[in-house]
Amino acid sequence: MANSKILEQKQLVIDEITDKVKNNASVVLFDYQGITDAEIKELRIKLRNAGADFKVFKNTLMARAFNAMDIDFNNELNGPSALAFSEDQIAPIKVLSDFAKTHPSLVLKVGIVDGEIADTAKLASYATLPSRDTLLTMLAGGMIGVVRDLSICLDLYSQQKEEN
Repeated sequence: MANSKILEQKQLVIDEITDKVKNNASVVLFDYQGITDAEIKELRIKLRNAGADFKVFKNTLMARAFNAMDIDFNNELNGPSALAFSEDQIAPIKVLSDFAKTHPSLVLKVGIVDGEIADTAKLASYATLPSRDTLLTMLAGGMIGVVRDLSICLDLYSQQKEEN
């Protein structure tokens, strides 16, 4: 039987994983096998710039944490796995997907976005979404177009009334 101190340390790690999953909008489980230390540093910098981070936990401890939350990731917890997390729903997915394009050894396995499990296909579709700033710019452009069209219409209507 394991020492009680070791069990306490393991429980702290399980609690940390549970906290990361519950308190972040998105969590992505990915395989980092075959990536060098320099590439890991590069990935960590890119994630931090996007407001995200990642941490490597033992698969057995992640399995216990996920099972405690009634999340079945047992099939995905094979081989070396890391957990990326962020308060932004899309940021870690976009960074990891972009990084995986130039580093094929990085593989996205599964994620949780806003409490909903996302498989690799869903993660790929999330990665293609424009950023929040781009979406806001598109929204503003659409709204300006409506206002412009309304002002043109009102101007034409006022000119028509002046002629009559």
